[in-house]
Amino acid sequence: MTITRRSFLSASAAFAAAPVLRATAAPLPREADIVVIGAGAAGIAAARRVLAANRKVVVVEASSQIGGRCITDSSTFDVPFDRGARWMHNPETNPMIRLARSAGLDVSPAPSGQKMRIGRRNARAGETEDFLAALVRANRAIDEAARGKLDTSCGSVLPKDLGDWAGAAEFVLGASFAGKDLKELSAIDKARAQDRNAPIACRQGLGTLIAKLGEQAPIVLSTPASRIVWSNRDVSVETPSGKIAARAAIITVSTNVLMSGAIKFAPDIPKRTLDAASKLTLGSYDHIVLQLPGNPLGLSRDDILIEQSNSTRTALMYANIGGSSLCSIDICGSFGRDLSEQGEKAMAAFAKEWITKLFGSEATAAVQKTAATRWNASPYVMGAMSAASPGGQLSRKVLSEPIGNMFLAGEATHDTLWGTVDGAWESGERAADAALRKIGALKDEPADVPTQSTRKRRAPRH
Repeated sequence: MTITRRSFLSASAAFAAAPVLRATAAPLPREADIVVIGAGAAGIAAARRVLAANRKVVVVEASSQIGGRCITDSSTFDVPFDRGARWMHNPETNPMIRLARSAGLDVSPAPSGQKMRIGRRNARAGETEDFLAALVRANRAIDEAARGKLDTSCGSVLPKDLGDWAGAAEFVLGASFAGKDLKELSAIDKARAQDRNAPIACRQGLGTLIAKLGEQAPIVLSTPASRIVWSNRDVSVETPSGKIAARAAIITVSTNVLMSGAIKFAPDIPKRTLDAASKLTLGSYDHIVLQLPGNPLGLSRDDILIEQSNSTRTALMYANIGGSSLCSIDICGSFGRDLSEQGEKAMAAFAKEWITKLFGSEATAAVQKTAATRWNASPYVMGAMSAASPGGQLSRKVLSEPIGNMFLAGEATHDTLWGTVDGAWESGERAADAALRKIGALKDEPADVPTQSTRKRRAPRH
């Protein structure tokens, strides 16, 4: 049966409202219409799309859990916390928010409390205004550079007179936004990034949401794809549990995994694709989570705090997560990458040192338990979010080009929502649509709706 996009979208809506069936372990299927590599946000979105078109899909996931870079940890502390992505955005257009509510999960705007710390005191109103003015000027300079003929690094175009606020501005616009320092970040990529100023939280955790949305899809865990034989007619995916013959494949692995050679391709994937991936490598972003009962820092629920810093040895705090006693010290960019390489003990030591500097040793003495993520060392992810190097922004379009009957998806393939769960989800739906068209299961109608939103980019929320 060939269906049109309009009837297909109606089927998607009906599918979303259907009773949720919990996935159970099953033998690896030997054939499918479409095989999806990776059970993160992009893979789950793609699988749901294929299922809504009444086509057979199987998702193979290398790790032992659904979620990709969206993992909710419910065992380390007495409350859950997200080890990776923690927010969605764009509440007017993001389908995940509607799906979350349909699945019985609680989603709501994240509280917008934000503080700037100068030593052991909060910034005064005038100082905060000075910082925000520095952000505006820095963003304006990056936007101006992005209109030039040649792409350049964000760091090279920053105003030279940001004074005491230069370090904080660089941290907010670079490391904490994209996982890379501004000197490593394309001005065009930064300028094209869509608005992320309306974060939406899921009380049960974003990882919990992705897992919930994947419950109806046939997912085989702990099954890495090792080799993909492809052509313009079909694909064969080889795993330690056997082969899957399919008419098309949707590959949602990160750019770092794609370049690592963990998955072999026959024939090799085009050099053009690998070159594009090499310009979209993952930045570094990790959470050091501290249990601080009694709120010794005196911060509000979900407060975000940064400091006026003159070095890259800094962090962002997400305090009293969801009203709990957990505070996340986020380290990112080159400093975060170096610290993460030293291991969890060094990460916890830095977090305590940083809190002592800003709040005193009494606050640090209240820490009961710590945990840290190390996404760069995760073999099936190898980093945080993609960020284009100078001259690399156009690589996002290249990465989304079909390769025979293979279609790449993931946040790195989204032109404007890169680095977000929203972008990953949209890219999975886009790749599924393309794969369904390729196998003749989806035919466009004249008045088609664009798959990627085009709202104007504004300054990041901080």
